[in-house]
Amino acid sequence: MKNKLPPILYPIIFLLFLTNFLSGIEISGELKQWHKITLTIDGPFARETDTEPNPFTDYRMVVEFKHESGSPIYNIPGYFAADGNAANTSLDSGNKWRAHFSPDKQGKWFYKVSFVKGKLVALDNDLSGESFKDCNGLNGSFEVSKTDKIGRDLRGKGRLNYVGKRYLQFAETGEYFLKAGADAPENFLAYYEFDNTYSRKKANEQARPGEATSLGLHKYEPHKDDWKPGNPVWKNDKGKNIIGAINYLSSKGCNVFSFLTYNVGGDGDDVWPFTNPTNKLHYDCSKLDQWQIVFDYAQALGFYLHFKMQETENDDNRHNKATVVPASLDGGALGVERKLYCRELIARFSHLLALNWNLGEENTQSPEEQRAMADYIYQTDSYHHHIVVHTYPDWQDRVYSKLIGEQSVLTGCSLQNGYDVAHLRVLKWVKESARVGKQWVVACDEQNPAEYGVPPDSGYKGSDGIGKSGNKNYSIDDIRKYTLWGTLMAGGTGIEYYFGYRFPDNDLNCDNWRSRDKSWDYCRIALEFFSTIPFWEMENGDGLIGNLKNDNTRYCFYKKGELYLVYLPNGGNSEIDLSKENGKFDIFWFNPRSGKTYRTTKQLIAGNKVNIGEPPSDSSFDWLVVIKKTTM
Repeated sequence: MKNKLPPILYPIIFLLFLTNFLSGIEISGELKQWHKITLTIDGPFARETDTEPNPFTDYRMVVEFKHESGSPIYNIPGYFAADGNAANTSLDSGNKWRAHFSPDKQGKWFYKVSFVKGKLVALDNDLSGESFKDCNGLNGSFEVSKTDKIGRDLRGKGRLNYVGKRYLQFAETGEYFLKAGADAPENFLAYYEFDNTYSRKKANEQARPGEATSLGLHKYEPHKDDWKPGNPVWKNDKGKNIIGAINYLSSKGCNVFSFLTYNVGGDGDDVWPFTNPTNKLHYDCSKLDQWQIVFDYAQALGFYLHFKMQETENDDNRHNKATVVPASLDGGALGVERKLYCRELIARFSHLLALNWNLGEENTQSPEEQRAMADYIYQTDSYHHHIVVHTYPDWQDRVYSKLIGEQSVLTGCSLQNGYDVAHLRVLKWVKESARVGKQWVVACDEQNPAEYGVPPDSGYKGSDGIGKSGNKNYSIDDIRKYTLWGTLMAGGTGIEYYFGYRFPDNDLNCDNWRSRDKSWDYCRIALEFFSTIPFWEMENGDGLIGNLKNDNTRYCFYKKGELYLVYLPNGGNSEIDLSKENGKFDIFWFNPRSGKTYRTTKQLIAGNKVNIGEPPSDSSFDWLVVIKKTTM
């Protein structure tokens, strides 16, 4: 039987609707905790390309949402939304202005619209402007009920927050988060059915050293059958393939993918949010609404969204000295272009519950520029989502050392390293950030060598021989051992897999996530195992198993007195120091290749260094030893 509202509420709901309708305000979306609620008003008519006034810089819409208890209060930036249905109409003009809100409490919420006009007034909330009388001061309220979402849908988990620990935490359920998924293709949004999306690369243009040759826009045709009836589309039937790709990744148990939102002048040169690639003060309403359809759907499937806001070729002007119009925003500084860019992304997408703002891939801005950009994001994003930065492997010490600490609003880093040093590098920044007073959330998001990264299941087919990478040979088994498990056993928040440029499905041209099908299985197995243990209460303990150099021979992760994990990348045996413990411990063997657990009858007696023993089978393969305090 369907739940029915009490009859007394019907006139109240009708009165609320009538009040909003007559005041020129539309409240849409499901009025439930953590769901996306959209406030749309009739404001000044404008076109995307208008210059006097510019609808993106010269009007400032901010909506205050305040809970009836008095707390919390959110000040959410609004944006010009053309006709309010641009994803389907592709219209570039209209009088609809919009703000998205994801409430964190049930009960009544009050809203009040601030709407002012003035030159560049949108870029700074402290700038005074002329009140736009038909919009400024509009107010009302709505009632928010309990969410009905369960399972992977993030609306059942709540907003993913930085809470001063190594892991982000969902506000509703209290769960701590680990991620595993795709870092490629980096130009995921270069999709042929998004409006005004095309490649600026010339046909057969020679790739620059260290990158793949761009083959044009993504179509994701291998995933067309992964789209299912009832899944979202735009313009009646567009978007099926990209939605299908997300369905596939979800079916493998993955929970994250990343994407550049701006890569003009970069490797792909095919993603921008503007009306054209170099007009950085006017935004494409229909394209961004279509992006929003994809992102909202991904959230319902449980995906954490990694916004990479720029790449190394366009984060400052040093890479683009010869161009007539530099690709960078304000040459790297926090100026009009960069402020507007951050504000537009936040206004349109900050309602999403699980995301990070990454200042840039392989970022080369100065520390002062990085801090200024991060501070502006923090001030503009009322939800204070996770903020990270990514840089070159050999730049980490000089970049991160200037950004860690209590004075910084950054809350983590996105690491790029050799696949076989993930454990060492993650552990370094977990420990170093904690040492200076603000624990960072540390992820391994790009694996070198760049030409191979995480190879496809079919293995290597590079021009320099099967499986050969310089003087190293490695496989997806090594990625599982040293990247995936190496990261998790160091206290990292998880991984995103980069695809090397030597392969057909690479960091620019991957249209088929099934090319790494087996690696996704290994990710799912690891995530499922960690969901059974209190990993947020554990820490690295490599020294307990004699790994004093934090090398790749074996890893330890433990909760003192209760649980010890020992990962053996190449099987074999190990000792563990239980000299400071007492009692007995049971031993289980977990197979990270199959997900199966094997219990042994052997027990370890605490008080000394003790021998763990041999794996139950396949002793030369990787195994996880689970050592639990005996309860009986």
